[in-house]
Amino acid sequence: MKDLRALATAFPYAGRLESILLRPARGQRAQAIASVQALEGLGLAGDRAAAGRGGGKRQVTLFQSEHLPVLAALLRRAAVDPADLRRNLVVSGLNLLAARAMFRDQAVRLRIGAEVLLEISGPCEPCSKMEDVFGPGAWNALRGHGGLTARVLQGGTMAQGDPVACFVVQHPV
Repeated sequence: MKDLRALATAFPYAGRLESILLRPARGQRAQAIASVQALEGLGLAGDRAAAGRGGGKRQVTLFQSEHLPVLAALLRRAAVDPADLRRNLVVSGLNLLAARAMFRDQAVRLRIGAEVLLEISGPCEPCSKMEDVFGPGAWNALRGHGGLTARVLQGGTMAQGDPVACFVVQHPV
C-alpha cells in the first residue's frame, strides 16, 4: 500500500485548457482569447497582473470548469459565465484542488501545452466584487470554489484546447 506522500504525487490524467481570459485593466470585464503568451515571472501578456508590479504569487489564476454547475446551483442561476469569476485559465478534466502541495518539501506544477510551466502558489479566494456581479451572499456561496493562483516558471505560448498535465517536484525545506 502506498503512503500518503506517494499518493499525493500521482495524477491519473491530463486535463484540458478550456478558456483563456484576460483583464487588461482594473475594473474591466475579462475578455476571452484563443491563445496567449505566458511571461516568465510576470503572468500573461495583456493581463493587468503582468502589466503591473509582476512577480509575486498571483501571476495567473485558474478555475476548474467542473465547478461551474456547482456555483450556478449555489447562486440559483441557470449558468455561470467564467468571465464573471475573473480568473485567467479555465481547466477541465483535472482536479485543481488536488493540485495543491500537501507537504512543505513538494511543489505542484502544471505543464500547459508544449512550453508553459506554472507552479501552484495557493488558493484564490473570491473577492468582494462577486457581490456586485452575483448579488448578496455570493461571496459566501463562492468560498472554497475560487480556484488557485500560480507563478509562471517558464514562459511560452498556450492555447485553448492545450493539454494541462500536473506533476509534483521535490523542494528543499
